[in-house]
Amino acid sequence: MAEKPIRFGIIGCADIARKLSRAITLAPNAELSAVASRSLDKASAFAKANNFPPSAKIYGSYEDLLDDPDIDAVYVPLPTSLHVKWACLVAQKKKHILLEKPVGLNVTELDKIVEACEANGVQIMDGTMWIHNPRTHKMKEFLNDKERFGELKNMHSCFTFAADEDFLKNDIRVKSDLDALGALGDAGWYGIRSILWAVDYELPKTVTALPGAVLNEAGVILSCGAALHWEDGKVATFHCSFLAHLTMDITAIGTAGTLHLNDFIIPFGEKEASFTTVSKSGFTDLVTGWVPVPSQHTVTTDLPQEACMVSEFARLVGNIKANGAKPDPKWPSISRKTQLVLDAVTTSIAQGSKPVEI
Repeated sequence: MAEKPIRFGIIGCADIARKLSRAITLAPNAELSAVASRSLDKASAFAKANNFPPSAKIYGSYEDLLDDPDIDAVYVPLPTSLHVKWACLVAQKKKHILLEKPVGLNVTELDKIVEACEANGVQIMDGTMWIHNPRTHKMKEFLNDKERFGELKNMHSCFTFAADEDFLKNDIRVKSDLDALGALGDAGWYGIRSILWAVDYELPKTVTALPGAVLNEAGVILSCGAALHWEDGKVATFHCSFLAHLTMDITAIGTAGTLHLNDFIIPFGEKEASFTTVSKSGFTDLVTGWVPVPSQHTVTTDLPQEACMVSEFARLVGNIKANGAKPDPKWPSISRKTQLVLDAVTTSIAQGSKPVEI
């Protein structure tokens, strides 16, 4: 007998919730069951625009959705400043949480959320979608291959996009009372996560913000970068910005090989995604070319990465519901390490790019 799909509610009608509504619909073990806004009209319009099933419930307050006994899990796309309040309330209602990143404004807020989840036996996962793409698993196989890649020595990650004037004035991501972490929380989170992913989530010893961070008049970061150092000599850097052309690059360099990709957060196409690798390269006899040249690897998927994320989250929730399993601690642990590095970057920026130990 097939297990019942996990019934999702969404609180808040942020733009990203459009994408997650579709992902929940596409995931085979999930069901779009409710949406809530502070305005019933807004919630109704959102449900209609995003093809919610006729059976979906529409609520004019977040509290009403959280009180619905038929909802198993809640997706929370609210501004970061509201996460600690609403995620804790979701957990107290014994509902599992798929929470947009960054999880909190700092690790203290994240710890409050995780503590509430642990106290109520609910699963939490942050909304870092690319981690769930099948391509990501194939890339990790290469990074773990001692023969082809060797030992990681250096990595660089970059996520930038050129925001328009309206965004830079009015978007919640540039408002100190809504998303005070700005580009660091919105874009830098991905860069930090990619670095931690590559090093098997081993925290660096020190984090040093690179000079030249750009802040707006409210003190919100619009552009910044940092260098991460490990005791064994590994070094990684990332750059994030609302002020430069759309770029989503990873370069990971090992002792025997190199991995490159240019669309790590949102693939160029949702049905397939590629990356290039090269191992043990040298120059031709006259130093006019490379031998061997990089090779491209393409990974196909039936589900877009956001639906893969929903499906994995729903699988964990289903295992808890059906089998009494414990929530998987891997996901909050990964979130916490990402947040710790993010916090160190903000501290280093505030201290004039001094190294910060973790």
